[in-house]
Order: sequence, then structure tokens, then C-alpha cells
Amino acid sequence: MNHQTQQLKLDFRAVFGQTPELLAQAPGRVNLIGEHTDYNDGFVLPCAINFKTVVAATRRNDRRIRVTALDYNNDTDEFDLAGDIGFVKDKMWPNYVRGVIVTLLQRGFDLGGVNLAITGDVPQGAGLSSSASLETALGTALDSLFELDISREEMAAIGQEAENNFVGCNCGIMDQTIAVRGQAGHAMLLDCRSLKEQHFAMPDTLDILIVNSNKQRGLVDSAYNERRAQCQAAADLFAVKALRDITPDKLRDNIDKLDPLVAKRARHVISENDRTQLAANALQENNIAELSLLMAASHSSMRDDFEITTPEIDSLVDIIQSNLGDQGGVRMTGGGFGGCVIALVPRTMTDAIITTVEEQYPLRTGLQADVYRCHSTAGAGLLDHSG
Repeated sequence: MNHQTQQLKLDFRAVFGQTPELLAQAPGRVNLIGEHTDYNDGFVLPCAINFKTVVAATRRNDRRIRVTALDYNNDTDEFDLAGDIGFVKDKMWPNYVRGVIVTLLQRGFDLGGVNLAITGDVPQGAGLSSSASLETALGTALDSLFELDISREEMAAIGQEAENNFVGCNCGIMDQTIAVRGQAGHAMLLDCRSLKEQHFAMPDTLDILIVNSNKQRGLVDSAYNERRAQCQAAADLFAVKALRDITPDKLRDNIDKLDPLVAKRARHVISENDRTQLAANALQENNIAELSLLMAASHSSMRDDFEITTPEIDSLVDIIQSNLGDQGGVRMTGGGFGGCVIALVPRTMTDAIITTVEEQYPLRTGLQADVYRCHSTAGAGLLDHSG
């Protein structure tokens, strides 16, 4: 039993006066390539990372839900399953919990009262999907606690539905799916329409560096939903379900029929779908030079066509790319408007690149970056907390 698990048990006992029946975890994720393609029924290439949310849980004898956020000074939320479980306006974290529970009830699952304590080390507001990690860890805990027998596919859908319908962020299915289905040492090519997945081994010579720009963003309040509406407008004009159904040639032949701004948004998504599938092939062939080119093209497309990067993010990418060359890849990752950069870096170069970022980024932006050295890990599950 590791230190984090032991501390969580101690904290749970301090708050609730009892030992948790179980602990469940779900990882954050980083997306190697395939940005804003998921809600367009396209392709994404994420991997689960070794930063996670852990939920401790014990059943109660009544119908009340009591939740403590250990990372927010033991801030507590409490409500009754039989009552109106509304949206909390003055703080955000309880709404992810309430959203999952409301979604489970709407789907007909039989829940009872429960005490919950939540902790985690997924950086928040950085584009590493701390929200999906929380939703999936909570779903995993409740699934086991009340023997709900939820499939992996439905578990991901419950998290997405909670975020879409309760929290109010129109995220796609990628974040919750990789949190549920991730495989250690692999990236997952996910077809967001069929939910078919393929797992590709990550080169063991590369480190995954996640560099948080510390340019804060609020995804729900950002232009994320606006971009989604623009993509749908393009799909509607072509009379198709999603931009997944448009080939690059068809877009090129008809681009003058689109509003210029909508055309740029569509061009990013359609080209990004191609790049994502090519990147999976490059991983399979261990072709790092090709992966480097594809990640660079992805970043340029996000910057110029989808317009979701920031000067700070662009500076980070430039600093890292100028040192990497074609020996690794770098791009913005996540919803955009701040957040993180992902770099695939040869292990022999990792320390030097971290030093360069620490020296040059503050000079260019006045901000300090946080650098996380990660590896690909497995998806959600129960933790052994015996002892």
C-alpha cells in the first residue's frame, strides 16, 4: 500500500469516523494527436497517464450522499438521493459528483447513501482531463459498491453525459473512454463514432513530457462550445452527420460555399483526422521523424485554422521544437486557450529540454512552466487498500 493510499484512508477516517470499504482510481490523460476531432465522430490518439483521481467510499444507512474534497481543504458537499439534486453555482467540483449520480439515477441504477472522499494529482485546468478522471473514478467506486455491473462503454458514456447535460461542457467521448480503457505502455487509437479501439505500443526510448503553460483556462466558459457549433454548421452545410464524413478533397472542392471562418474550423478537423491515423501508423513503425512532422502540422493547424492556441503555448512549442528537431514531437494538447503542451522526447534529451524550458519560457512570457515526466498507464479500477 503506497503513501497516497495510506493517507487517504487516514483522512477518510478523520472525516467520517470509519474505514472506507473500497478505493477506486482513474487516470488523467494526454492526447498525442487528434484535437477537437472526438465530437466530430473522428479519430483521437490519447494515452492514460500516471496522474490520477482516487475516490474512497463507504455505504451509509440512509439516502444521503456526503462528499469531501480533500484537496480543497476538506470542502464538503451533501445532498439527498430522494431530493432535487441541483447544480451548485458557487463552486465547481461538486457538480462533477452530482452529475455522475444524477446520470446513474436517470439510467435506472439503484444507489444508496454513501460517504465519499476524493483526492488526486491530475493538474486541474491544464487540459489533462481531471474532470473525466474524477467522473470515472467515482463511477468505478459506485459500480463496485452497489454491484451495478456497468460495462466499460457505459461507464465512459455516463461520464460524458454528466459533463454534457449537468456540468454544461459539450465534451466528446475521448476523455472518459481512455480513462476507462487505457493500457499501460500504449496509446489508443479511438474511432469516436464506432468506439472501436486499437492499442499501439509507445516507443520505450521516449519520455512523455507534459508542460503546463500555467496560462489558465476555463473550458466550460471558453470558446470550446463555440468551436463545436462551428463544426456542426459545416457538417450541416454538407448535409452529413459530422465532419468525419467529409474528405479533404470534398472540402477543397466546396470550400467557397462555407463562411471563411467556418471553413477554417472544418479544415482543421478534417486534416487532423488524417494526421491522427497516420500518427498511429508512425507509432507502429517506430517512425519518430514522421510522428514529429505530424505533431508539428497538428499544432500549426490548431494555431492557424482552429485558433485555440495562445502566445504562451506557441512559445513553449517553439522552445521545445527548436531543440528536438525530428527526434521527437511537440504540440499543444487539450481543449486549448491555455493549458499544456505534450512533447515526446528521447530519454537522453529530457533533462536538457526541461532545463531549456525552465530558462527560456519565463524570459519570453513572464510565466513559470510546470513540467511533468509521465508514462502511459492503465485505465480505471479498484485499488488494493488492505493492510
